[in-house]
Amino acid sequence: MRKVQGLAALAMLVLAPALAWGQDAPEAVPAAEAAAQASFTAHNAWMLICTALMFVMHLGFATLESGLSRSKNTVNILFKNVFVVCIGILTYYVVGFNLMYPPDFNGYFSFGGFPPSPGPTGQTIAYHGGTATYWTTFLFQAMFAATCTTIISGAVAERIKLKSFMLFSTFFVVLVYPVGGSWTWGGGFLAHMGFHDFAGSTLVHSVGGWGALVGAWMLGPRIGKYTRNGLSPIPGSNMPLATIGVMLLWLGWFGFNGGSVGSADPAGTSVALVNTCLGAAAGALGAVSAYSFVSRKPDLSMLLNGILAGLVSITAGADCIPVGVSIVVGFVAGGAVVFSVLFLDKIKIDDPVGAISVHLVSGIWGTVAVGLFSSNPAHKLGVQLTGIFVYAAFSVVMSLGLFALVRSMVGLRVSAEEEVDGLDASQHDMHAYALVSAAPIIGRPPIVAEDPLPGG
Repeated sequence: MRKVQGLAALAMLVLAPALAWGQDAPEAVPAAEAAAQASFTAHNAWMLICTALMFVMHLGFATLESGLSRSKNTVNILFKNVFVVCIGILTYYVVGFNLMYPPDFNGYFSFGGFPPSPGPTGQTIAYHGGTATYWTTFLFQAMFAATCTTIISGAVAERIKLKSFMLFSTFFVVLVYPVGGSWTWGGGFLAHMGFHDFAGSTLVHSVGGWGALVGAWMLGPRIGKYTRNGLSPIPGSNMPLATIGVMLLWLGWFGFNGGSVGSADPAGTSVALVNTCLGAAAGALGAVSAYSFVSRKPDLSMLLNGILAGLVSITAGADCIPVGVSIVVGFVAGGAVVFSVLFLDKIKIDDPVGAISVHLVSGIWGTVAVGLFSSNPAHKLGVQLTGIFVYAAFSVVMSLGLFALVRSMVGLRVSAEEEVDGLDASQHDMHAYALVSAAPIIGRPPIVAEDPLPGG
């Protein structure tokens, strides 16, 4: 019996190749499908990298704003900037994303329900042409929402109640940014008109800038800024920190504009990022040149804001303005930001960090520049101006209403005593820096310097 089993096993071993000859081999993955999957993975990875770079921008905003403000308000400023990121992501998940990209849209207002969901269509979304997953797109856009709102923080710094800012920023990121954004990026009526804003000179920066202008106007200037004897400058407390903030923001703009291509397309991302850097560098030179008419001594804060002005201005047309022309766009923005800062001081609008000049003025100019310099003949100046006017009216009306609502609920401005003492003490009972007093401590023996080492 064992011999029979052994012979059968040997026969099967010999005949196995012959039996398998007539059977179909497992189908290999088609080359085209494998290439498509690899391409999708690469595009999605690039979008996630850009999202991370945009997240770093919020550290830049926090360090820039705290550096350009007084040290007694540093904790308050850092708290606001961190809070905006958190509330921006959460509210954009609950309502913002489906307000901005509703499935069924009449072009003006629609809501896809909450929370967001990929639905039966799978993990891709039409906004990025299927180059990134639904959730990658959500997270990328959530960074924009938080950025738009954090712009307002700098303009109202050093005198707004913390609770008031928290309420306003929550309302703003829930309603203003997503609804306005849907009109262009969500395929709304401005998109159908041909309005072009590649990465948000208007949708992000000008919208936030209008809110900053309304807030600064309603709050009034800081105590001691404008006196009977004229303007009394209030310098920042930490210029190295402000410089670090601007360089972090410039780094983050690689994600801001590079990710707005919507994919890792080599040609599109290269042009967008080259234009971004040329605009920033030219903005710095524009600001230095303009300020030379004001003073023979260069101002570091103007140089830093010139860089930001160049970045904001080129953001609307980084994809369509010819390389080289972006230098003109950035240079004009850098010059404009200097004169805008001086003009706002003249009309007594107190903006501690220059947020209105950087984001509103430069955002408007960058959107106009698309109509003037775009290589795409479909981008018309008249349509660009229409979009600017629509977003200005919407943002101003909504900001006025929201600030008025918050004022009726909890008030807007801290007391004079709290402002003089600093918001760190009055709003947080904390301080940012542990300053050691030079006075001797009671009961502690005096410190005696040691003898120097030989040769020291």
